[in-house]
Amino acid sequence: MTDPIADMIIRIKNATISRKESVLVPFSKLKFEIASVLEKEGYISSVSKKGKKIAKFLELGLIYEGNESKVTGVRRVSKPSRRVYKKSGELRPVKNGFGISVVSTPKGILSGKVARKEKVGGEVLFEVW
Repeated sequence: MTDPIADMIIRIKNATISRKESVLVPFSKLKFEIASVLEKEGYISSVSKKGKKIAKFLELGLIYEGNESKVTGVRRVSKPSRRVYKKSGELRPVKNGFGISVVSTPKGILSGKVARKEKVGGEVLFEVW
């Protein structure tokens, strides 16, 4: 797999389209941190690590408001072929404040809002709305 982060966010998007309760994603520390940020921002309901040794995976609970999913779209910004880095002043709201960007910073994986507040920039991984 060349881009595991893109695989994770597309799995979340596809699961919300098909109205699943939860989605399984292969485990890594980076994906766990990203899932924690999405949980704090209210895009997924729960994150749990399951399995042993080599067969570890994350189970992500999805949120629905009526008939509408909380995750309606995702866009991978920084790809393996083209990395995108932004300073804290260059981080802008996604979809006029209705979405978030997830940024890899020296202080860890943060949402765009938190990174702006802490005045730290980094690699913009993806946007979700």
